[in-house]
Amino acid sequence: MDELHISSDRIAQQIYESEYISRDLSWLKFNYRVLEQAKHIDRSIFDRLKFLSITASNLDEFCTIRLGSLYNYLDYNKERFDYNGLREEPFRKLLLAETKKFFNDQNEYYINSLKPLFHQNGFAICAYSELSPEDTQRVNDYFNHIIFPMLTPMVFDNYHTFPVLMNNRLLFGVVTKNTNDAQNQQRVSFIQVPQNLPRFYELPSEDIIQFVPIEEIIRNNIHHLFRNVEIASTNLFRINRNGDFTLEESEDIESNFLEDLKRKLKTRRTGRVVRLDVEENPDPWMMRLLKIQWDLDDHNIFSVPKDSMLEFNGLMQIIGHKEFKSKRSQPPAPIKPLNFPEQGSRDLFEVLKERDILLHHPYNSMEPVLELLEKAADDPYVLSIKITIYRVAKESRVTAALLRAAENGKHVAVLFEVKARFDEENNLREAQRLQKAGCFVIYGVSSLKTHTKLLLIVRKEEDDKVYRYVHLSSGNYNESTSRLYVDIGLLTTKEVYANDVSEFFNVITGHSQPSTYRNLITSPRDMRIQLCNLVKREAENARNGIPSGIVIKLNSFQDKELIDELYLASQAGVPIKLIVRGMCCLRPGRKGLSESIEVISIVGEYLEHSRIYYFHNAGNPKVYIGSADAMVRSFDRRIESLFQLDDDFLKRQAINNLRYNLKDNVNSYIMKEDGTYVIKELNGEPPFNIHKEFYHVTRDIVMDAKLF
Repeated sequence: MDELHISSDRIAQQIYESEYISRDLSWLKFNYRVLEQAKHIDRSIFDRLKFLSITASNLDEFCTIRLGSLYNYLDYNKERFDYNGLREEPFRKLLLAETKKFFNDQNEYYINSLKPLFHQNGFAICAYSELSPEDTQRVNDYFNHIIFPMLTPMVFDNYHTFPVLMNNRLLFGVVTKNTNDAQNQQRVSFIQVPQNLPRFYELPSEDIIQFVPIEEIIRNNIHHLFRNVEIASTNLFRINRNGDFTLEESEDIESNFLEDLKRKLKTRRTGRVVRLDVEENPDPWMMRLLKIQWDLDDHNIFSVPKDSMLEFNGLMQIIGHKEFKSKRSQPPAPIKPLNFPEQGSRDLFEVLKERDILLHHPYNSMEPVLELLEKAADDPYVLSIKITIYRVAKESRVTAALLRAAENGKHVAVLFEVKARFDEENNLREAQRLQKAGCFVIYGVSSLKTHTKLLLIVRKEEDDKVYRYVHLSSGNYNESTSRLYVDIGLLTTKEVYANDVSEFFNVITGHSQPSTYRNLITSPRDMRIQLCNLVKREAENARNGIPSGIVIKLNSFQDKELIDELYLASQAGVPIKLIVRGMCCLRPGRKGLSESIEVISIVGEYLEHSRIYYFHNAGNPKVYIGSADAMVRSFDRRIESLFQLDDDFLKRQAINNLRYNLKDNVNSYIMKEDGTYVIKELNGEPPFNIHKEFYHVTRDIVMDAKLF
């Protein structure tokens, strides 16, 4: 057996023996589950392409952030051990190999299973050679009049420095020779494909729409940019750069911090290259040059097959085309919240004085939250509005309402998290608009990222009584994503919540240290220790023969301290069920370690985004909802909140939410001890798809909900 084989066997053994699953390898398994959605033959080709596009976008972010983070250690000779015990370099090779395997599977499925379906569904992605003479002329005219003036060849040679090539942009590397040069020396010029033009040029006809990729139009006209020289090769590629950076806030928050943020955003455009996608059989001379320039080796090079396409993200132009709207799946109309059947017919301010409302998106519309905010902006009795914003929609109704409230003379305080990854520029722009309108804007807190979702409206009523209207949620104040993301939120006027949220705003906008909260658990203050204590209580109950149980629904599970407490609780006999959509570092079902722990992942039509923590508590369940995953960053480096439900019916709604998740057998994957996932089998049961069933929940179903 050769040395390489021995090494890989040892690595596999080390990974298996670890009590934890690698965060990054687990994430890749998650992206496979998303790719599985593209394989559902009962979906339209447009919905299947949508999921393929999502996997490509996910992979870009993974390489930019997670692979980028690994290179922060490699490039600066810092020591790093992965959760599976591997050091930096062995883990780099393993991670890139697994990433490349996913990339190849993705391309193979596109070529063999999706592309053959295009023509029968009314469209085609056409090669230049397939166009008629008339269409070729139209495409060439488009190049000459629109594309050509936008292109800028950037040569690299002894007289020109290596150009800064943009992240996640289609790029051409054109190798040329000058026949008049005595040495006939090769040179390479780089051309960036314009990002502000459509990805495809459309050629409609009676029965089919032809989409011609912009890169093919440029490739076939590229000689116009290189006159009187020989083009040796034309190579299409794209790069992922390291975009993982941390922001250290300076003392001068109003100017230095924002300037620092702007500088760091620019470094994302010039960070070190961690992945290079290139069409198969690229020019070897150019590739040697790029490897030297960017300090890459073959592990970083991803070869794109000839019949595939570079950058699946561009498929969104086809998926969203108006001609295919009737062929794409359309979500059902939202239903009214169970304890707010009067939605649309009664004043929300009055309803909330009577009872709390639990919203479950997208099954319930976000309209009550938007209505409350928009009414507050114009209501003469409203004195102030305070809100935390992490991500907002383009043309946001939320920021429009806040602007109007400020114009109407109300006190508006907005904690706008400008460090929300990949939304920094949009958030910065929106925050500055609010500030100019007179809102009190806080651009994040210290080096922490504010991820909690809270809204507080103070209203002085006609009887001079002051009411505080509160919204606490797992989801962003983004009306666009609320139609696609599964989230849960509470609307209330109860003093116990209002006092906690008021106190919390004082902490994050001022210099207050609260002694205690009644219904809130917050980070970085004490969330980890409180959750660990709740787990310990279940373990103690189990040891004393008292019924116990834990069910937790999250996006991601990574924190070792909480994982270790769950391991101890499992060893004490506590039944534990985890619903973790994305990566999970906990190893379930291992003998002597985690035998009573089950982990499922739900990936389907909607993106599961809600976080719910359930503890049996000897028959008097404690249920918490909020913004926090069980991540080191959530507990130590973010401002997060979880809120306890105290209303019995709303608590039962949350319990039924978990029960339905555990019952799902259409979108569910079971995590095995080795970190792999298998599709949950029906086992004779009728299909139960939560993304359909939640539209039919009744009060009777909720009142009957039990987990143990």
